[in-house]
Amino acid sequence: MPTLTTDDGVRLHYEEAGSGMPLVFAHEFAGDLRSWEPQLRHFSRLYRCIAYNARGYPPSDVPDDVGRYSQERARDDIRAVLDALGIGTAHVVGLSMGAFATLHFGMKYPERARSLTIAGGGYGAHPALYAGFQADAQANAQTIREKGMAHFAATYGHGPTRVQLADKDPRGFAEYLRMLAGHSALGSANTMAGYQGRRPSLYALTEEMKRIGAPTLILAGDEEEPCLEACLLMKRCIPAAGLALVPRSGHAINLEEPELFNRLLGDFLHRVEAGGWGPRDARAAPASVWGPNGRP
Repeated sequence: MPTLTTDDGVRLHYEEAGSGMPLVFAHEFAGDLRSWEPQLRHFSRLYRCIAYNARGYPPSDVPDDVGRYSQERARDDIRAVLDALGIGTAHVVGLSMGAFATLHFGMKYPERARSLTIAGGGYGAHPALYAGFQADAQANAQTIREKGMAHFAATYGHGPTRVQLADKDPRGFAEYLRMLAGHSALGSANTMAGYQGRRPSLYALTEEMKRIGAPTLILAGDEEEPCLEACLLMKRCIPAAGLALVPRSGHAINLEEPELFNRLLGDFLHRVEAGGWGPRDARAAPASVWGPNGRP
């Protein structure tokens, strides 16, 4: 079972498939590297695909100390994957929690990002939701500690942006619930409290996002209401960003609509490799109806 070690001594489990330009996948809170299977099977025909389990997700290490889980650590763990595998630059794809890590990776290590794909990113970022999201994350962490992952999967796992997968693919939804229920309670609680519940709001990072130079694809389901405004914010701030909404879809768009997700991502990667995805033409950037701070 292949593992690599981060600079703070945490072992991360990873899997590889294919060869070529590296393509790294960072998973969401409720998933793990297995959540990327539809993408690994598709993109490993053309790319060196790498998916890894975040800290707190066995068989990766599960640190006891909640202080070892944070937005910065998640960001730097992507860098640790590249460093351990001798990769200079890579396309980085993240979903939800992994999308935040991908965005922060692009801000901190621009020279390492061939491109960024931010899928289902932005939950809890809007100023109207931010304080509530942080409080909910801490409450979720306590629920996990007290009642375990089976209970958490049976409640949180059926949220309003998850029912779309249940409606479209009942077998896939059942598999997702089994994986979530099997996660480490300690690791999940620490991730909720240390990472999800402490990450900064994107609305406080507009200047940093404006300095991202990497080609960026932002993806979201159009029924993932908590993320839509934040996706527009990222689109407006990041110079070389494109935004695509997947219709009638919720949070796990790579599982809900794998063919469409793969087609959108594949087209983006091809255009980046061909040098055809540059910054937005200045003539196409009039003043927005809504500014970066959520105000007219």
